[in-house]
Amino acid sequence: MVNIRDLDPSASPLDYYGSELRRLREEAKLKQEDLGGIVFCTGSLIGQIETTRKVPTRDFSERIDAALGTGGMFSRLIGLVLRSQLPHWFQAYAEMEAKAEYISTYQCQLVYGLLQTPGYARAVLSIDHPDTLDTVVAARMDRQRILKRGNPPVLWVVLDEAVLHREIGGPEVMREQLAYLLELRDRRWINVQVLPFAAGQHAGMMGSFNLLRFDDDPDLHYSESYDSGHMTANPQVIRERSVGYARLQAEALPPGSSAELIARVMEERYGVRPGPDEGPVA
Repeated sequence: MVNIRDLDPSASPLDYYGSELRRLREEAKLKQEDLGGIVFCTGSLIGQIETTRKVPTRDFSERIDAALGTGGMFSRLIGLVLRSQLPHWFQAYAEMEAKAEYISTYQCQLVYGLLQTPGYARAVLSIDHPDTLDTVVAARMDRQRILKRGNPPVLWVVLDEAVLHREIGGPEVMREQLAYLLELRDRRWINVQVLPFAAGQHAGMMGSFNLLRFDDDPDLHYSESYDSGHMTANPQVIRERSVGYARLQAEALPPGSSAELIARVMEERYGVRPGPDEGPVA
């Protein structure tokens, strides 16, 4: 078992979280079992989080803040902790994604991470992260918090039609995912288009990519391979990919027609006809 006294609080956000949890618990003169009883978990879980053997959740952090009167410290820290659980090569992109004012993405294989349902994300991540699945799913879901803040980024998503047909996680997971895409019509700052098979050759043939725009920083282009991500602000790359993305938007179905195609695939492939409220994507 890891000795908390041997942990370096500066080693990682998770180490800092665990050391602070123990320090504040001991200052409150509470045993692990005592604190666990207050926040409705076992003393063992408290110990595992203090020794970094378990990654805390946002709900746990909020309950700890209330129990120890920390002024929301753990609720603020949990975002850093979860982000640190993302692949190291992806963390820099996640930080920039959270700061972007405008996100454009073309996805040829999967629904973009910011729009994935928990079930869909779990199915995708189970392939490469079976031993840390709960943690990496929680980290992906936490990324989506930027869409719920008071001033969310504009998100424009172009999905290849193949994304709708590729069955991830089984029919029920796909029904839920496609239904969620249809619900996005209520989000003012989110637009979803589908690039149909009929488009033929197109400007995204080299694969998925993202463009990030900022108020005060240069635009960024991001693409990734199996185990690495590449982010660049090279003006020529930005110019070429921006034109390419504009062509993808022009060749894709309009948002309303895209919603109709999503609904049709949802019915024909996954056996559910969307209800009357599941109209065009906004």
